[in-house]
Amino acid sequence: MEISNAMSAQDLAVTKAQVDSFNKTLNNGRVTKPTLDKDDFMKILITQLTHQDPTQPMEDKEFIAQMAQFSSLEQMTNMSQSFGKLQGMLSSSQAMGMLGQKVEVTEGDKAITGVVSEVVRGDYPQLRVDGKYYDFDKVTKVLQQGE
Repeated sequence: MEISNAMSAQDLAVTKAQVDSFNKTLNNGRVTKPTLDKDDFMKILITQLTHQDPTQPMEDKEFIAQMAQFSSLEQMTNMSQSFGKLQGMLSSSQAMGMLGQKVEVTEGDKAITGVVSEVVRGDYPQLRVDGKYYDFDKVTKVLQQGE
């Protein structure tokens, strides 16, 4: 006796509509991730290993390739975090160089000009101009003291 596992076009369309509806219900009120991360990759790998057929185990080459992909993904994630820290340190160093300088800072549609009297370091450095703190990325100009 032979059993067909193919679905008719109508059954396929109905199933697709049900799956789409179910996915919308699951994602209601949640922000979905546009990409997979290393945790998702590990879940997929564990699920694959859990449900593999013992009579046809995954070949060594496939498993090694997947582990290499996981390792590469983890290294890229670590590099991305390191670049973020480096960017924060560079911004902080640039902000320190503005101490005592006359700058122009934008706040909304206003431009404020004043001397930087204090710098707060960190991932998002802040400058104190005329008694008020502004984010470093709000600086639009560095002026000579005579201007």
